[in-house]
Amino acid sequence: MNVQISVMLNVIWYYLCALKTTQMTNRTFTMIKPDATKNGHTGGILEMINKAGFRIVAMKMTHLSKEKAGEFYAVHKERPFYGELVEFMSRGPITAAILEKDNAVEDFRNLIGATNPANAEEGTIRKKYATSIGENAVHGSDSDENATIEGDFFFSKLEQF
Repeated sequence: MNVQISVMLNVIWYYLCALKTTQMTNRTFTMIKPDATKNGHTGGILEMINKAGFRIVAMKMTHLSKEKAGEFYAVHKERPFYGELVEFMSRGPITAAILEKDNAVEDFRNLIGATNPANAEEGTIRKKYATSIGENAVHGSDSDENATIEGDFFFSKLEQF
């Protein structure tokens, strides 16, 4: 009897690990930035995300301190726009979310459009809601690896469903 239970537990563990691996490769991270929040676009952006077939597996509204914004964007620390970016991202509340869908990173990058809204295709989030290259409404992860890092920055594993 104990051997059967042990085998069953190992099988369950295997499937849970496989499920977690599958979920992680089909997830991306996004932030609705302070400009879009201030302009009342959070609901419209979330509606576009839902209509595009993404499932929200974690979400919260928060206000980043300059320190936390600096940590999140540390990869850009040597770039000339870093200070302005940190200042902007700590200016007001943001909505952080982890999204799930097959091919999540690429599909979400297509949904948000080009960083510069003037170059974004019609029907994209940035074409509809961004006001400039600096105030471009949303952030979207650029790789599966960064999606995991960015999602884990905002959410504990207990907050990710």
